[in-house]
Amino acid sequence: MNKEKVLLPSLRFPKFKENREWIKKSIGSIAKVSAGGTPSSGETKYWGGNIPWMNSGELNLKRVYAVENKITEIGLKESSTKKIPPLCVLIGLAGQGKTRGTAAINYIELCTNQSIAAIHPNQKKFDSEFLFHKIDSLYQKLRSLSTGQGGRGGLNLSIIREIEIPLPSIPEQQEIASCLSSLDELIAAHKDKLLALKDHKKGLLQNLFPQEGATVPKVCFPEFEGDGEWELKQFSKFIKLYRGSSPRPIKEFLTQSESGVNWIKIGDTSSVTDFVLRSVSEKITPKGAKKSRPVKKGELILANSMSYGSTYILEVEGCIYDGWFVLREYEDFFDKQFLLQLLNSEYTQSQYKKYAAGGIVQNISSEIVYSIILPKTSKKEQQKIASCLSAVDELISAQREKIEQLQQHKKGLMQGLFPKIEN
Repeated sequence: MNKEKVLLPSLRFPKFKENREWIKKSIGSIAKVSAGGTPSSGETKYWGGNIPWMNSGELNLKRVYAVENKITEIGLKESSTKKIPPLCVLIGLAGQGKTRGTAAINYIELCTNQSIAAIHPNQKKFDSEFLFHKIDSLYQKLRSLSTGQGGRGGLNLSIIREIEIPLPSIPEQQEIASCLSSLDELIAAHKDKLLALKDHKKGLLQNLFPQEGATVPKVCFPEFEGDGEWELKQFSKFIKLYRGSSPRPIKEFLTQSESGVNWIKIGDTSSVTDFVLRSVSEKITPKGAKKSRPVKKGELILANSMSYGSTYILEVEGCIYDGWFVLREYEDFFDKQFLLQLLNSEYTQSQYKKYAAGGIVQNISSEIVYSIILPKTSKKEQQKIASCLSAVDELISAQREKIEQLQQHKKGLMQGLFPKIEN
């Protein structure tokens, strides 16, 4: 019989400081673990009933109070899916995307598909909310435990059962869960505020720019009322495009030297939320830079593939490859900040989507970009609109920072409230 190991966290609520040490237990030793199934989608008699049935994509709800699909009693009986009780901790077993390893907790009785493992509640051994927080913190570890090659692997019930969890007394588990759940509620409230700010900006964009078929916006600042119609012309009448270029083969020109030149790729925008590009991941040699298109800090660049149509303002200088256009010779017609907002608005983006070419990876040519229609008003009105939208952008950025700070605070709490288990 294996001797139970004892553990202590670095941070503990005062009333539990004299309690016994935590004990490490495998999930399989404290709970039933099961997986679900999927009734045949071709059998209409299995679907549209009263039994909630959860797919693995709904793990992203995190706290599950309702699901989209329902099955019938016969669908339950004639498939491998099973009803599970409320307060199961749910884990995504499969998927190439972010679903594998994602944790959730259900508050209603439901069934799940075969790609979800359910850790059933056991009030004598653990608090389900406590276990949910702990499993949720193990996302990266769970993904690393997945079987298979090339990111196509998956978890299975045996792997889940073998995961070891540190457990204090039930009252201490409940105290920790209450603390972390309160923090989750605060984070959720700030996320709701962020969504409200985004919706507010979306409404401003729709009202401050003329919509399709119109020559004046729905809403005008008082000082510009009566100024007449906006000028509508093709992109080519206002702006010149210059495509980037790549030295080939690119691997021969990549460098980690401090003398290297910033190599600006669309992939560098993956974490950008405000259309300001502040850093890049790679550099090319000065020799490679001579074979590319140099760009300066403060210039606008427009993606023509992948996240096509998105326009960014540079806070770095460097070189762009052929996935970018740099925008130049527009200063007589547009305020830069106004143009950045206009080009990323639904007014412009919908035109790109209409004409984009390609299959899985779509793209827009210079001919497509040049053909879209842009509305232009006076520079003073442009600056007023840009100032208004930039103020909302600042609120959105500040709200994102608050959420990030709270998430980091929770991460720190988790590290302190749970003892570290060595692999």
